[in-house]
Amino acid sequence: MTDADELVFVPLGGLGEIGMNLALYGFGPRRRRKWLMVDCGLTFAEPERAGIEIIMPDPQFAEKIKRDLVGLVITHGHEDHIGALADLWPKLECPVYATPFAAGLFATRTGTEAIASELRINPVAQGSRLALDPFDVEFIPVAHSIPESCALAIRTPCGTVLHSGDWKIDPDPGLGKPTDAKRLVEIGNEGVLALVCDSTNVLREGTSPSEAEVARTLRDIIVKARGRVVVTTFASNVARMRAVAEAAHAARRKIILVGRAMERVVAVARDCGYLDGIEEFLSLDSYSDLDRDEVVLLATGSQGERRAAMARISEEDHPIVRLAAGDTVIFSSRTIPGNEREVQRIVNNLVKQGAEVVTDRTALVHASGHPRRGEVAKFYEWLRPKIAVPAHGEELHLEEHARLAAACGVAHVVKARDGDVVLLAPGTPSIIDQVPHGRLCRDGNALVALDDEAIQSRQRLAFAGIVTIALAVDGKGAMAGVPDVVLAGLPAKTRAGLMLDEIVDAALFETFDALPRPQRRDADLVSGSIEKAVRAAVAAAWGKKPTVHVLVVEV
Repeated sequence: MTDADELVFVPLGGLGEIGMNLALYGFGPRRRRKWLMVDCGLTFAEPERAGIEIIMPDPQFAEKIKRDLVGLVITHGHEDHIGALADLWPKLECPVYATPFAAGLFATRTGTEAIASELRINPVAQGSRLALDPFDVEFIPVAHSIPESCALAIRTPCGTVLHSGDWKIDPDPGLGKPTDAKRLVEIGNEGVLALVCDSTNVLREGTSPSEAEVARTLRDIIVKARGRVVVTTFASNVARMRAVAEAAHAARRKIILVGRAMERVVAVARDCGYLDGIEEFLSLDSYSDLDRDEVVLLATGSQGERRAAMARISEEDHPIVRLAAGDTVIFSSRTIPGNEREVQRIVNNLVKQGAEVVTDRTALVHASGHPRRGEVAKFYEWLRPKIAVPAHGEELHLEEHARLAAACGVAHVVKARDGDVVLLAPGTPSIIDQVPHGRLCRDGNALVALDDEAIQSRQRLAFAGIVTIALAVDGKGAMAGVPDVVLAGLPAKTRAGLMLDEIVDAALFETFDALPRPQRRDADLVSGSIEKAVRAAVAAAWGKKPTVHVLVVEV
């Protein structure tokens, strides 16, 4: 290591929000650093964002340094850690490393897309080490709500950084390996420079329930149930899926999968051996062949997604599945903040059908995959880092995690956010710079900035509609023919009973007639005058300002 060598941490997503995790570690002299990327995730847009479902970090800084990017390492297969890979990797074209389960999920999700043939993920096993000069990366098994989750011990000449990924302490996680406490303690004894750690559940006291406890609850409910049983959970939670299958077997029921996401995950889980000993699940074709008390349906849509199986079942719109009074529906999941309204809509519809609905508010049918305060404190006890960088959380989570880290005796707590350049070594840890960062969204098959004018314009259209006017003006400044006026997204009339199309017509003709004839031959002037007049007239009558487009054609 030379005097000019530095170790820095640069988050581009995941610090200030939960989701779209993407981080960079840089080592070397300031202008000649080598870089390692960790994760490449997305988040889901709020329902009010018209036409936008997927949001991801803006990778422009990573593009700038891509020649020095030695690799991209994925901690696990959840969408908020790997979901943006197909969209962003063509901008980076670096080697990618992930465990077999995460790689398998990526392959099934991309299917026939071009990226599937362009990108080959290099598989790495939990517990292995990977040399990506100047970084040495160890994949440490941790328990989480998906198989093969890893914390990363990133060794550099400046010291070791422990990047936690998503984790919890669960001695009986249902399948896969538990969090490797022994190895983490050993790494702590070697010396840890910095811990970059999950903050998702740091506001909750104690420790998270075990998957084994959830499995026992599910078994009790399913064995005692009469009629059909539907269980909806995150498709990637294979331990939960296995627990449901074992409960169904105890109740002498068959499992039917409802939803393509479930089918994809099951295929990968069987390939990786996580469903060994579990009989094959049935397809929906078997639904009508089984009595009500012979079936358990595993369905997608636990977060209220409108096109997923649970929404369609609740609205009696599913092509095959119908429920009846006395059937049981178990939401074996936590409602992600922002999805409450959609989930409650489904629950209300199911209750209306006479189903008994069980949620995590009424029974232990879900356990988070993230650590509560007690587990985070234990992590600090094992690792004893010199520096703490709270990550994977919104502002309140990060602030509370910072207080906890200080209470655990960490000497330096750095409160970083997306775009910060955090100096980890040498010298005093601090934020020394900012890099370009932001959010992209998938708009159809295009990637655009979330603040792009097209997106902003669509939001305005969703809020107040659009008025489109086309008119022709002859060489003498007279209107030729009748203008074509179209109102979209506006009500027919106001609360006072005024017809909006008549208000638009009146503003249009009054404005045109008030213009001197010489000015009427200026198409831009006519267009601008009518736009302002129509927008103001509609706003005065309706209370909202629509987008107004006026096309003036000279004939």
